[in-house]
Amino acid sequence: MTDTSIQSNTKPIERKELTLRVVVLGLLLAVVMGAANVYVGLRAGMTVSASIPAAVMAMLLFKMLFKNSTILEANQVQTCASAGESLAAGIIFTMPAMVLIGFWDSFDFWSVTIIALTGGLLGILFMIPMRKVFILNNTELAYPEGIACAAVLRAGEAEAAEEEDGEQEGAAKNLLVGGLLGAGVAIGAKLIGVFAATLEAATVVSSRIFYFGGDLSPMLIAIGFIVRLNVAILIFIGGAISWIVAIPLLGTGDQFPSAIDGAYELWSTQIRYVGVGAMVLGGFASLYSVRFGLIAAIRELRNNLTSGDLMGDSLERDIPTWAIIALTLGCVVVLAFVNYRFTSGVGITILSTIVMLVMGFFFTAVASYIVGLVGNSNSPVSGMTITAVLVAGGMLWLFNYTGMEAMVATLGIAAIVCCVAATSGDVCNDLKTGTLVGAAPFRQQIMQIAGVFVAAFVMSPVLNLLHNNIEGGIGGRELSAPQASLFASLARGFSGETQLPWDMIGYGVLVGGVILVVDWYLRVSGKKFRAHLMPIAVGMYLPFGLAAPILIGGLIAHFHSKGTPEAQHDKVLHRGILFSSGVIAGEALMSVGLACLTALGVQSLDLGLSAGLVTALSVVAAAIAVWMFYKFTLPSGSSAATVP
Repeated sequence: MTDTSIQSNTKPIERKELTLRVVVLGLLLAVVMGAANVYVGLRAGMTVSASIPAAVMAMLLFKMLFKNSTILEANQVQTCASAGESLAAGIIFTMPAMVLIGFWDSFDFWSVTIIALTGGLLGILFMIPMRKVFILNNTELAYPEGIACAAVLRAGEAEAAEEEDGEQEGAAKNLLVGGLLGAGVAIGAKLIGVFAATLEAATVVSSRIFYFGGDLSPMLIAIGFIVRLNVAILIFIGGAISWIVAIPLLGTGDQFPSAIDGAYELWSTQIRYVGVGAMVLGGFASLYSVRFGLIAAIRELRNNLTSGDLMGDSLERDIPTWAIIALTLGCVVVLAFVNYRFTSGVGITILSTIVMLVMGFFFTAVASYIVGLVGNSNSPVSGMTITAVLVAGGMLWLFNYTGMEAMVATLGIAAIVCCVAATSGDVCNDLKTGTLVGAAPFRQQIMQIAGVFVAAFVMSPVLNLLHNNIEGGIGGRELSAPQASLFASLARGFSGETQLPWDMIGYGVLVGGVILVVDWYLRVSGKKFRAHLMPIAVGMYLPFGLAAPILIGGLIAHFHSKGTPEAQHDKVLHRGILFSSGVIAGEALMSVGLACLTALGVQSLDLGLSAGLVTALSVVAAAIAVWMFYKFTLPSGSSAATVP
């Protein structure tokens, strides 16, 4: 049960794959990655793919604790852990909207858990019949992150074979120091108040607001390092379009008590809807680009149902079709019950459930194709969910459903579609990695289901902790939850509760059209730099303070990998990925821990420092954090890689 035969040039080699230590570590990391990414996504408006960080951590921990561990064991741990991260993305982009529209005062445990579990399961179940189409029989899709993750696993195995203990100790040090940096800054900013969370300034000139600022979170630098310079620049461009160009163009700055308050008010009520228009256009452009892949996926599913299961070699076997059908039917029944519990209407329950399933299957193919094309980190899950909100809202409007029941039904559909899209893309990426390293798909799929199952139960508790114990809660400045706020606004608009700023949405469509033309030109010209619409649109509806540190992280990654072939970038940045993963986990988990302390009655300490001193300390801390990032992310073998 625990060994997989892998063919070599001479004879089959037995390697352990699904063992007790794999299951324990995989489930633990699924919970940790899920909880950490709830905070990361609410704060930064995006989650970072956990596949490569989880693969690195799995290889490191196994080689430190178990000398006889294998690459397949690390792959199974990574598969389970990344399921927790992807599920967090599906939930945090949508479920907070239920609180923002006033349907919930706090997150209902069973509703959130059931939606997370069924949405995650459907993402896995829908993707399995498409594996041959998108992974085995497709030469068009490059799978940049899946291939990179396989390269990381192989590199870790090679290092272990050469017994490079010093390198392993250095990797462990990077992970630990990164975690301490992230946790330390969180403590300094949120518990003892010696650092400011953001350094920002704004002024009014001729009734026009001019704003600039930057967050002091090392976690955001780490995100920029992992997503690399191209994406980091695009997010910064999006932020600049909204905050540096559009806000001054609106004027009316003298109507607000302060310039900073005015900038945030104009952005939240007007400007970020430009990003909405761009995202909507990007979502439909993504659908058009995958039309042939979707047809092939539907054809493959039909063939599987008519010809039976693929049996034989365990390296080719998937979960049986009868099990996929049975689990899918179970999910449908549970979702229908949840929909009825939300709306108390039979008609709207039937309509919502049908729309959920059709759009969920459709976006499974879309997400899988896009992950193969541009990678999991660049997958436009937000754009797909926006499209789902628009279609669901339009369908409910056509059937004369309005008010709270229409809003709740729309958001319920969006939540399932978002979970399905996020999870299926992650599954596709992980199955590609497994194919490259010789893993058994059946066992990977079992670990993905297990990861979704345990992560589903931590979503609601973490959301409630953050919402009730961080100043402003979800939707405030620290946890802006941009996607959830956006979906809440769209749901209100379709249900007739509020009037959307359609002029701003229209401007966003125009801006998005220009960006698509620019990206088309870059693509046909063979340029490496691309102007992908989704990251730019994300930058438009994020607070601008997040864009600057993300850009810094992208620049550091660029400088470290400059001059090396692109195929070698992940190997060159191996140390930096591990350090960045530690920073993200440290700051996110410490922030969740501090929220726990607040819930227990432990208040932040007031040291009585002046605003000027706090600002000075914040600048010094930011400079030290950037220096540490540069030093601890230097490639292995660099003359400056050893930090004094």
